[in-house]
Amino acid sequence: MGKQIILNAFEMTSAMHNSHGLWKHPESKRQRRYKDLDYWIEMAKLLERGKFDAVFFADVLGVYDTYKQSKEPSIRDGMQIPLIDAALVIPVMASVTKHLSFAFTVSTTYEPPFAHARRFSTLDHLTQGRIAWNVVTSYLPNAARNFGLPEMIKHDRRYDIADEYLEVCYKLWELSWEDGAVIEDVKNGILVDPSKVHEINHSGEFFHVEGPHLSEPSLQRTPVLYQAGVSERGREFAAKHAECVFVGGPTPERIRFYTEDIKQRAEKYGRNPDNIKVFSFLTVIVGETTEEAERKYQELNRLWSPDAAKAQFGGASGYDLSQYEKSDLDQPFEFKPTEHGHYKAASLTKDASKKLKIGEALSRLENIDREQVIVGNPIEVADAIQYQFEASGVDGFNLNHLITPGSLEDFIDLVVPILQERGLYKTEYKEGTLRQKLFGHGSNLLPEDHPGSKYRRIYSSVNN
Repeated sequence: MGKQIILNAFEMTSAMHNSHGLWKHPESKRQRRYKDLDYWIEMAKLLERGKFDAVFFADVLGVYDTYKQSKEPSIRDGMQIPLIDAALVIPVMASVTKHLSFAFTVSTTYEPPFAHARRFSTLDHLTQGRIAWNVVTSYLPNAARNFGLPEMIKHDRRYDIADEYLEVCYKLWELSWEDGAVIEDVKNGILVDPSKVHEINHSGEFFHVEGPHLSEPSLQRTPVLYQAGVSERGREFAAKHAECVFVGGPTPERIRFYTEDIKQRAEKYGRNPDNIKVFSFLTVIVGETTEEAERKYQELNRLWSPDAAKAQFGGASGYDLSQYEKSDLDQPFEFKPTEHGHYKAASLTKDASKKLKIGEALSRLENIDREQVIVGNPIEVADAIQYQFEASGVDGFNLNHLITPGSLEDFIDLVVPILQERGLYKTEYKEGTLRQKLFGHGSNLLPEDHPGSKYRRIYSSVNN
């Protein structure tokens, strides 16, 4: 059997995620029900019916306020606000599924690693090894102010913090507890063998943590590690730490460039490039016929919110597009590095299929961008997905859904069977933890070539 698509549902526990303004659609349920546990239970069951590998939960810690130097455009259109905590939803979804896994976004910039490590051990226990951490460094200025900082920490400095943050987490997850520490010795009154539980005594530039870890090891010990970022520093971080990387780009060729670049960089850290899975972004509007799909596109486009799209772009890139709207629209839209993220800006500048003028770049946000959305009947959509999969070299996709749950139901009922017939998508789940399912090897744990595994080896080498 050839390579098959790994598929995540791109989600957020909010009234609106990336479907700007589409909360107004009469069939959209998320803005009314995202606070309802039954909504997430139904979502979990639907995704497992569609053989999705995971739900990928995005998250933010502030409001997008770069566009017009105001929070109003984001708040007015519900652009990732209101937002609840996905960590509290995941165990409920896990309780009604057997195979669906969960990738959850947490920033390394604001929350101390000790508390974070316990949360993920808890989630890995409760899901029986179906948890992943999407590592981000946070790019919103409002988030920095929400956590008591006068301004954002510089882009590359945030990655320096993240490097040490991962080191602390590895020590807590891999080093602090030996296998077999919980012995339940009733006769001698010993539940946990103290000789097998260790302080980590980490003292670094950013963190000082004594330990030990409060949780006993979960099935995976370290959750599967996701990372998203196309900046130079982001790709270097991914090459060192990530097991799954989310990259974006406007063309398959550009996505392939990032895919190959990250895997090549991984080799200098002694890692097998095959131990990294790469995902890109996918948005689909499918109908029984091409005409029906086009009608859906036009209907959704009429409800689209340009202000919400520009607010998201501004927060993610650092570009206040309200200033560009006042400028000469025939001037080129140029890439400029900022302390925010780089992906959004790169997609309309240096990664674009052609050099865009300011007016052209703005127009991409004023409508649902046809260059980034697959619209068609089931065969046309399956053909386009197959092309993207083969041309870009990715291992899978994060599927954005514009109307919930309708867009997912359409995809599962109309497109998934065709991909399965072509051998591009699984018909049954594999058994095991998320890490076992993704990589096909027998171990639940980080592979031996991953930098985090060296802490686990410290005690195994002592005991052998």
